[in-house]
Amino acid sequence: MIAMTASAQSDIGGHSDEAAPLAGGQALRLLIVDDHPLFREALASAIALAFPEAVLHEADGIGTACEILGRNPAIDLTLLDLSMQGVTGFEGLTAIRTRFPRVPILIVSGVTDPRIMHEAVRHGAAGFVPKAVDKATLTRAISEVLGGALFMPPNLAAAPAPARGGDKAPIAERVARLTPQQMRVLGMIRQGKLNKQIAYELQVGDSTVKAHVSEILRKLEVISRTQIVIETAYVDFDQAGGGF
Repeated sequence: MIAMTASAQSDIGGHSDEAAPLAGGQALRLLIVDDHPLFREALASAIALAFPEAVLHEADGIGTACEILGRNPAIDLTLLDLSMQGVTGFEGLTAIRTRFPRVPILIVSGVTDPRIMHEAVRHGAAGFVPKAVDKATLTRAISEVLGGALFMPPNLAAAPAPARGGDKAPIAERVARLTPQQMRVLGMIRQGKLNKQIAYELQVGDSTVKAHVSEILRKLEVISRTQIVIETAYVDFDQAGGGF
């Protein structure tokens, strides 16, 4: 269990110029996102023992986290709790991943269900650490994710049995199912445009755009616009037949 000791050097929503060096002389900056102050303090303390000179930023919600990430583009890693007030399911994860796709997210959660862990990774998390792990495991998880690896607890690393209905087709195959007009709408969704903006640019009605969006969701087998952005982030649209 991560011990609750004195807090690491941190500033809630703040910034410091000192940081632990990474390979190549870069600074190490981490963001902790959790709505429980005692756990933020415990996590900050555990991180400070492993990375004494690290700069830690803290946020008690997704809105604050996005503000901090927007002000501090050099943050190297976000440590995120899934279960926070006002957040349902993977909403917080997808919100941060959509706005800041280059910042890896390590989930640190009280959830221990392997299916949820693997689903979090499918939604874009770079790893998953249960809150009950020891400091050595937490340190290893942070180091591996910072090194570009995907971290899962060793006893839960094996993928769970697929849900009924089988696995989805590769995302490129799902994108190829879209019509040319749906591909144009998809491109605008990926740019963050709203339905009204899409309707104006395509010179069509709002209801037509809504119908296109519904079909895109169905064909891509996703449930939200944020999931569209995350799942299609690395698709080669020229190969998929959708250069837009």
